[in-house]
Amino acid sequence: MNNRKTVKISNEEIDQQIQYVVDINKMIKNKGFKYHIITYGCQMNVHDSEKLAGMLSAMGYTETPEQEDADLILFNTCCVRENAENKVYGNVGALYPNKQRNPNLIIGICGCMMQQSDAASYIARKFPFVDLVFGTHNLHRFPKLLFDAINSKETIIEILDEEGRIVEDVPIKRNIGVSAWTTIMYGCNNFCSYCIVPYVRGRERSRQPSDIIDEVRRLGQEGYKEVTLLGQNVNSYGKDLDNPYYFPNLLMDLDKIHGIERIRFMTSHPKDLSEELIRAMAESSKVCEHLHLPIQSGSNRILKAMNRRYNREKYLELIDRVREQIPDIAITTDIIVGFPGETEEDFADTLDMVERVRYDSAFTFIYSPRSGTPASKMSEQIDDNIKKERLQILMSVQDRISKDINEAMYGKTYEVLVEGLSKNKEDMYTGRTRGNKLVNFTASEDVTGKIVKVKITQPKTWTLEGIMV
Repeated sequence: MNNRKTVKISNEEIDQQIQYVVDINKMIKNKGFKYHIITYGCQMNVHDSEKLAGMLSAMGYTETPEQEDADLILFNTCCVRENAENKVYGNVGALYPNKQRNPNLIIGICGCMMQQSDAASYIARKFPFVDLVFGTHNLHRFPKLLFDAINSKETIIEILDEEGRIVEDVPIKRNIGVSAWTTIMYGCNNFCSYCIVPYVRGRERSRQPSDIIDEVRRLGQEGYKEVTLLGQNVNSYGKDLDNPYYFPNLLMDLDKIHGIERIRFMTSHPKDLSEELIRAMAESSKVCEHLHLPIQSGSNRILKAMNRRYNREKYLELIDRVREQIPDIAITTDIIVGFPGETEEDFADTLDMVERVRYDSAFTFIYSPRSGTPASKMSEQIDDNIKKERLQILMSVQDRISKDINEAMYGKTYEVLVEGLSKNKEDMYTGRTRGNKLVNFTASEDVTGKIVKVKITQPKTWTLEGIMV
């Protein structure tokens, strides 16, 4: 049991932030100020950007898709992979001419990358034209920080090392559509040897069930049909709460909410996938038949080095139990190739697991050393060319399996939640099955936001095409 206490911020601090929102609104009133947010990384970061957008909207800013038109540009950063950091530095540096043309332009950098040691000081040295730098633990203080940045000629930097503070009722500006994100917990306790997340997001803190249920109920009232529950490890939700209430309990309570037709969640850690959770998924009418269960490696030796705390045998048992109770479930995963010390035999074990489990799809990555993690200091770092070669082999195997699974769907009819017109297929609608398969299909009328039945007529490797029936 995690004894860490989750603490909400005081009403006094909330009132202070509201006052800064009011003050900024007065400052920019009738000036037509616009903002542009660039988001890197996972769904948690996407949802954090929705909160930043919500606060900016409350201040009187409007969103613009063009950086050139923006009076405020925010980079919400990720530090899981090195290439994400390099993109941030490159894109921030490219804004120097913008700042020279418009000295009143506010440039801010926030998110996980800023929680790393010395990242903020590096930004201040390398990019002195940046106005604002803050981390993941003080997102709710954005109104004050922006107020200070507007009224100061110095770079405003605030990186908090503390954690355990959960802030409710932060404004959220969600994209218009049928699906919405809802964070149910923050942080991670797992300390996988390759992962920086526990160091930048902090330890696990669960939101109160009533707050989550109220938020999802509001989403249903606002017309959203689907909600995705977010957390670094949703399976461990509730372990830090005072009263016994866990993830299966939450799923069953959310299942009762009117208006919400589908419930998804991510990400799940195999070590915490309980029998109670599998049963809740099977018994719920709204929890979708899709499970994202990262394996990361098929080698027991590498799994131990990764500190994943399960082995391939345990993982396969979980897959069998899930499929026994939910026969039509779609299973997806994450896989890392080229972890330090990975031999050809270890990689062969990973390919073997992919063949055994037969994932519907997989997010595959080349191992990227992250400073501050145990894996970055391990000997036997793998040559980049070997990593790339293994990645191509892995992707080829998974693509074949994905195509086989999709081809087995030919001629069958599935319920599809329609997201709108396809961006890539002219005159076709797009949506997802309960198994999270992307389907493009023809329809004789506007069916956006509806759940319709679609017969699959053309299965492909990554998508499906069909006709509405």
